[in-house]
Amino acid sequence: MKGMTPVRRRFSVEEFHRMAQAGLLGEDDRVELLEGEIWQMSPIGSRHAACLRRLRRLFTPLETQGLCLLAVQDPLRLSPHSEPQPDLLLLKPREDLYAEAHPGPEDVLLLVEVADASGAYDREVKAPLYARHGVQEVWAVDLAEGRVHRFLDPSPGGYREHHVLGPGDTLSPRAFPGLSVSVASLL
Repeated sequence: MKGMTPVRRRFSVEEFHRMAQAGLLGEDDRVELLEGEIWQMSPIGSRHAACLRRLRRLFTPLETQGLCLLAVQDPLRLSPHSEPQPDLLLLKPREDLYAEAHPGPEDVLLLVEVADASGAYDREVKAPLYARHGVQEVWAVDLAEGRVHRFLDPSPGGYREHHVLGPGDTLSPRAFPGLSVSVASLL
């Protein structure tokens, strides 16, 4: 064993699912697979949950009109080694409601992450991952900072645009430019 260098073992999405089916990951475990590594997700606090309810209320009319599908904390299949569970997804409408397979980055109209305390994690770990896989727009709502970080124009090196918006600002999803969202209404 002398001279051996340890090698990190990456899991595939299929292996991750088999671990869950075998009971190695409990139903109540809040974990997601990022680049082959299993990450423990932060617990959802009351402010986080309230923000998600506000987002759902805001975007539900778009779903009702058939313009998108709203997915809350559902898996997003980015690659054979990454299946995060973003807080909220606006997806392209599909008749089967993605019953055949989890949505991929090409299906995402808007991805939203909400953080009570893990804002840096969403911006520094998850946003670059989303950019590498071509997710067109990400909003990272940082409740502790009272800001929304908006990421646009993905590239393999990250997002080309990063805007930081405060309570006095508004923003509109690129997919729905007629919808004006007050940052204060999300906080």
